[in-house]
Amino acid sequence: MLAKPLIKQIKLARPDDWHLHLRQGKAMRSVVGMTARQMGRAIIMPNLSPPVKTVKQALDYRKEVVSALPKSSNFNPLMTLYLTDNTTKQDIINASNEEHVYAVKLYPAGATTNSESGVTSLPNVYPALEQMQKESIPLLVHGEVTHDDIDIFDREAVFIETILEPLTNKFPGLRVVLEHITTKDSVDFVTQSRDTIGATITAHHLLANRNHMLVGGIKPHYYCLPVLKRKVPHQDALIAAATSGNPKFFLGTDSAPHYQNEKESACGCAGVFSAHAAIELYADAFEKANKLDMLEGFASNYGADFYGLKRNTEIITLEKRPWMVPKSYSFSDSKVIPFLAEEQLSWRLML
Repeated sequence: MLAKPLIKQIKLARPDDWHLHLRQGKAMRSVVGMTARQMGRAIIMPNLSPPVKTVKQALDYRKEVVSALPKSSNFNPLMTLYLTDNTTKQDIINASNEEHVYAVKLYPAGATTNSESGVTSLPNVYPALEQMQKESIPLLVHGEVTHDDIDIFDREAVFIETILEPLTNKFPGLRVVLEHITTKDSVDFVTQSRDTIGATITAHHLLANRNHMLVGGIKPHYYCLPVLKRKVPHQDALIAAATSGNPKFFLGTDSAPHYQNEKESACGCAGVFSAHAAIELYADAFEKANKLDMLEGFASNYGADFYGLKRNTEIITLEKRPWMVPKSYSFSDSKVIPFLAEEQLSWRLML
């Protein structure tokens, strides 16, 4: 049997990032260009301090992001609102009437970075969810319970069983994206659910598991929420889902930059910074699974389809050209440590 020819180049429609953290001010300006050079669009997370809770705040934030881009950039930031106990039906109506606001984000209070203003009890937001269902605005879900008595490795599975499944049954027309899934439980739930329920998968959850974070000493730059899980069955299930061609699963980096000194401390900063090489990281993951032919659907098509947007037509090129990820990048007046710092990636985006 003849060996398969080695793939040296990949061409695909420009991808989109359906889950991205950019921060604010000088910090945002340090990193936004990394995403803009790779992605056509990105869903921008609203968990700033203070959070983005109104259309006006979302538009002000979008203006700040756009002003940080080169004039030649075609990158389109898609804004979201932060769901709180006080979000009203009118807030949702306002969002549905604004072309630059695309979704609303549910953070259970205390689940992750800047989630203190998150939802404390789901019945508090039933009126807003009912209006979202009516307006066909997607609910983006950070799927973890936050109870102290629930093991951190079980919080996603418990959330699905006790909160998400009852929620989707109560609002059967609500469009839902279960963000940055980390477990086989999530893969199974999304696969078996109706077509209005999808999920994003990060590059770091495809390429790493909890051994990478814990073996040989705790590595803070692998720490994220939801936390990295076991290889079997969870990481393997994520790889299978991402490379399956199932349009319910699509690219969302959850790239979340933190200052180096804050990550390397007892503060508990959760977040992996992957915007420096997002599409290259996914290419490495798909190549390891021998599924490079499935990358374009996952990265460039399925997310746009779920959000009802036109697919990007511009083509990007990745070449098999190994390179070393830098030790750090400038981040405001400090440094941010990238995912897989000082390690080699196989693919490089050609500009």
